[in-house]
Amino acid sequence: MRTDTPFEGINFGSVPEAVDELLQAGVLAHRRDKTAADALFHEALTLDPAALPTYFCLYKIHTYSGRLDEARAMAEAGLAEAARQAGWSTDWRLWLPLQTGPADPGRFALYTLKALAFIALRDARPDDAAAMLSALRKLDPQGEVGWPVVAELAEGCAA
Repeated sequence: MRTDTPFEGINFGSVPEAVDELLQAGVLAHRRDKTAADALFHEALTLDPAALPTYFCLYKIHTYSGRLDEARAMAEAGLAEAARQAGWSTDWRLWLPLQTGPADPGRFALYTLKALAFIALRDARPDDAAAMLSALRKLDPQGEVGWPVVAELAEGCAA
């Protein structure tokens, strides 16, 4: 059985080619060298701060590495950039329920708000998580960005 399956890449959507190359390299590096992956993702962010997938890569690796302060900072920065691109307030408490498509910056903003709720749970900030989840219930009543999973985790933590 082969374990060296070739890497087919991840579809990061429409990002500049140089950013995509850095993100792909970061994903590959993450398997063996998390510091190198972080550096590649930061290089992509410097190259194009409007490329939303870069924020996702950064807050994801920091969250699962337990670096919650860094994860929160990257998620908050990504949330602010997505809100700016969507024409929304930078304060998620002021957002109104709007239809978003899979590739919309608004959808990324909602997904990132869900990530911030998860980070808040991991960081022992259940009240912050509850406020974000309450907003997501109104903003995404169908749960398209996956917030119900985080809500279940929050309920389990409260029990």
